[in-house]
Amino acid sequence: MADPQVDTPADPPHAPAVGTLPGPDRGRVGGRHRVPAPPVTAVKKRRKIPVWMFVAPSMLVLAVIILYPLGRAVWMSLHGDSKRLDPETGRFVTGGFVGIENYTRWITQTCNTATGSIPCPPGTLGSQFWQSIFNTFFFTVVTVSLETVIGFAMAIVMAKSFRGRGLLRASVLVPWAIPTAVTAKLWFFIFANDGAANKLLGTDYLWTADPWPARFAIIVADVWKTAPFMALLILAGLQMIPQDVYEAAKVDGANAWQRFKMITLPLVKPALMVAILFRTMDALRMYDLPAIMMGSNPATSTISVLVVDQMRQGSNSASALSTITFLLIFAVAFVLVRFLGANAVSTQEKQRKGEVV
Repeated sequence: MADPQVDTPADPPHAPAVGTLPGPDRGRVGGRHRVPAPPVTAVKKRRKIPVWMFVAPSMLVLAVIILYPLGRAVWMSLHGDSKRLDPETGRFVTGGFVGIENYTRWITQTCNTATGSIPCPPGTLGSQFWQSIFNTFFFTVVTVSLETVIGFAMAIVMAKSFRGRGLLRASVLVPWAIPTAVTAKLWFFIFANDGAANKLLGTDYLWTADPWPARFAIIVADVWKTAPFMALLILAGLQMIPQDVYEAAKVDGANAWQRFKMITLPLVKPALMVAILFRTMDALRMYDLPAIMMGSNPATSTISVLVVDQMRQGSNSASALSTITFLLIFAVAFVLVRFLGANAVSTQEKQRKGEVV
């Protein structure tokens, strides 16, 4: 009798491996299904914008409000104000291109006449150039030095924690907030012949007439008004110094002078130099105090006062004097920034790297 035939089932289909997806048209690699690659889509390229396009609007505005007036002043300074004899026509003409004649006349203090150039007589504006230069730099050096010392002392006091500190800070800023014209008139009455200064000192100085008392009066008024500005800038630098540095110095046994010399001065130097730079630029352009307090006194006339007085007699010659003023201020600013470290960003970066202390 024949053995019964048993039907053996066909091989079961392979089940998809865990983590694979079944589907048509999928090849098998190593017994597993392969997931198809996602379709490739085109990536849009970013359009690069030149860097100069971001600063172009600002540079255009600066060119309009700074470069054009400066260029116009230089162009006007190359033309004359007085009448001169035209060699071609034999007639007197006004203005005309004179080159650097206006500059040389200011520097050499010579004046034009019908017969030629002569030294400017005493009392004329042309004879006050070097005196105005001396007054400008004298006021700048003295006032900025005093304001730096007084402002530093005020900033150290205001940086401490005590009751009523907010009221003190607000009251200190009052002189700086008063308009310069009002300040000049206030001190004009104080230094009058019968003013408070002579009564308190028991003197009879002519503060608005004698050269040195008049200069001293302007220095006092300027220091009273602008020392709070220096204190405000220096105070901002003092508040950036961490208190942990002072506490660590106290633990190490450093006294007050050592902490001031080794911690406060080096760390506040960027803010201090920026304050000196700003105040120096402002002092070199001093006009309001001398003009209102002393009028046209040659002993206190600054170069800005001389420019305004010259504008009433000839704008082209005044433009030459304005250009000289700009060059002087630019030279001083360059020295402060380049050699004395009045660049706060650069100084802080060097301090971070340990290059300066």
